[in-house]
Amino acid sequence: MSDTKVTIQTYEKKKGEWRRALKKMEGVIGKNGFTKSKKEGDGKSPIGIYSFGTAFGSETKPANMKMKYKKTTKNDYWIDDQTSKDYNKWKTYTGNPADKWKSFERMNHELYKYGAVINYNMNPIKKGKGSAIFLHKWRGETKPTAGCTATAEKNVLSLLKWMDPEQNPHIIMGTNESLKSVK
Repeated sequence: MSDTKVTIQTYEKKKGEWRRALKKMEGVIGKNGFTKSKKEGDGKSPIGIYSFGTAFGSETKPANMKMKYKKTTKNDYWIDDQTSKDYNKWKTYTGNPADKWKSFERMNHELYKYGAVINYNMNPIKKGKGSAIFLHKWRGETKPTAGCTATAEKNVLSLLKWMDPEQNPHIIMGTNESLKSVK
């Protein structure tokens, strides 16, 4: 549960059977490992099964990508201010973000060259349960995240190109043991 290095594996159902799709990939998660009860700022990645939201990045949408994609700008922010009605939402704002929110993430960031929203704490959004959980490019194989899942840029691109919204892609996050209780 406290490990920060993970293996990313992809599966797809073909003719009623789950089969491996892409090669295994090395990844990293939150600097404090996994948790079943995520809290804002705990540095942990949430255990569970989550769908993907919008793919995004500071670069143009990659060729052959089927996911909806939003190119980020300097005016795009993900709000992690627990006192705001915008908590755990992507907002585009042209003013000074520090005048509007106590805490936010800039979406036009080097680690977000390519990524996808992991739909954690989205429906309904519960303040303080954690925000801004993404799949994105890593800083390196020994550098954990604040709660996201990250891997090499080439792997992020492979995953984004492989995911097909018509197939309803999901990410399953956790240890083999922790996932036994996830439904």
